[in-house]
Amino acid sequence: MRKLKLHELGRKTLEEFKEAEKNKLVVVLDNIRSGMNVGSFFRTADAFAVEKLYLCGITSKPPHREINKTAIGADHSVDWKHNEDIYSTISRLKKEGYTIVAVEQIDKSIMLQDFEAEENIKYALVFGNEVEGISESILPLVDLCLEIPQSGTKHSFNVAVSGGIVLWHFLRKKM
Repeated sequence: MRKLKLHELGRKTLEEFKEAEKNKLVVVLDNIRSGMNVGSFFRTADAFAVEKLYLCGITSKPPHREINKTAIGADHSVDWKHNEDIYSTISRLKKEGYTIVAVEQIDKSIMLQDFEAEENIKYALVFGNEVEGISESILPLVDLCLEIPQSGTKHSFNVAVSGGIVLWHFLRKKM
């Protein structure tokens, strides 16, 4: 057994990635405070060939020192857009035919393991602020809410960790 060298991984070039077909999935970040969390989302979005990353509210945007530190260049491969207003972003995605999925702990959330993404549906996954979660104002626009099961004493995962878990769950059958 040996570790593979970078050249043995068969990764796409930046140009090949930009041209490649993406998964029918976008990620919406709602007021994420940490640039390092944002950078982690860029890197995860690259790994899972996400269509686009929407950076809303106070979420930092490239170029940003903390994003660069964790994205390791994925901010150049993943398409992204910044919009101050989360409500207008979600409204537009809904009109474009996306099913809006918040990752949040609410009274009507579905446990992640009990949900299966449907093949021909476009999904927009919304992840909220590290302390406050998703903006309450968008709850009426959300089609469903997923919750990651936990057994420990803390109330939540780090938002970037949640992103990796949920994106893997959505795309695990395609990988």
